[in-house]
Amino acid sequence: MKVIEVFIVFLRLGLTSFGGPIAHLGYFHDEFVKRRKWLDEHSFADLVALCQFLPGPASSQVGIAIGLSRAGVLGSFAAWLGFTLPSALALIFFAFGVSNLSNYLGAGWLHGLKIAAVAIVAQALWSMGTKLSRGKLRAIITFGSAILISWLPFAFGQVAIIFLAGLIGWQFIQEQNPPPHTPIKTGITRAAAALILALFFAILFVLPFVASASDNLSLKLFDSFFRAGSLVFGGGHVVLPLLKSEVVNPGWVTADAFMAGYGAAQAIPGPLFTFSSYLGAIASGWSGAIICLVAAFLPSFFLVFGAFPFWEEIRKNESMRSAMAGINAAVVGLLLSAFFNPVWSSAIGNPKDYSLALLAFLLLVFLKTPSWAVVIVSAIGAGLLL
Repeated sequence: MKVIEVFIVFLRLGLTSFGGPIAHLGYFHDEFVKRRKWLDEHSFADLVALCQFLPGPASSQVGIAIGLSRAGVLGSFAAWLGFTLPSALALIFFAFGVSNLSNYLGAGWLHGLKIAAVAIVAQALWSMGTKLSRGKLRAIITFGSAILISWLPFAFGQVAIIFLAGLIGWQFIQEQNPPPHTPIKTGITRAAAALILALFFAILFVLPFVASASDNLSLKLFDSFFRAGSLVFGGGHVVLPLLKSEVVNPGWVTADAFMAGYGAAQAIPGPLFTFSSYLGAIASGWSGAIICLVAAFLPSFFLVFGAFPFWEEIRKNESMRSAMAGINAAVVGLLLSAFFNPVWSSAIGNPKDYSLALLAFLLLVFLKTPSWAVVIVSAIGAGLLL
């Protein structure tokens, strides 16, 4: 059954995908484009581009979209649950004082996981770049996007760059032999998508008034985390200041507990947005953990379900395919910029790190070693070297 298959694959990714959102996209590319071939190179880049436009956790949204295309609505929930559950449970247990992840794993092992992420993102860049950045103009868009995003670090910088790249592609890219359009099936009609988007905006604008008029802690938590998942561009790290103001200022979580949880979140695989489960557990036990986790990710389902059918119509339009060629080249550039910071800069600090990263890249790209095995080799290697 496809739903079970989706859950198992994403559960394994949820247990092994260290390194943050850009690394997650590298893992997804390796698993679903290179190995399983659920998507082709262009379709995957189109999904990444769509999720860069949307607020919320981009890598989780890409996972939701892949699950949706593979096994329908149930597949999207299976993908999210498998990818999210390991890190959410680890952070909840950490909130209850069951484990100290950093002490348990050790600094060397954790550093090895970051080095594995370097190789995995490098592989994704290598593969995507050779197909999506070929030719002078697309190479200029790729490297120009990488340079611009370093000078435009504000939340809407990446959206502006993708939009500009789309305009350039629309005007100047004329493909002689365009790749065949591969439809991404969703099972969601445009009418249903419009209703989903309407429901999303209704909740977003009405819920704050209802929560402010209530003394119910669960409702206030749901409102705070739903807004955080709805309004923040740029992924997990960008949402942290908003979450801190939402939970520390009212006194639900102390500043020390907030920072301790954030430190633990860096030591585990999966999406950083699962930090919401830790904060909920501190504020209101198991029920709070579930409420905050669901509220933080629920906007992603609304947005992916609502935008995906319209995006599919747009991407198969002939004139839009030139725009998509520019957008996909820009996506490679954004990944290239993120490869330098934070993926490379946080992992590679000396010749030992560099050598281990090269070994991981050799295993992954040339010896076709599965990414989960590369993660284990890198962790063991760094644990022995450090």
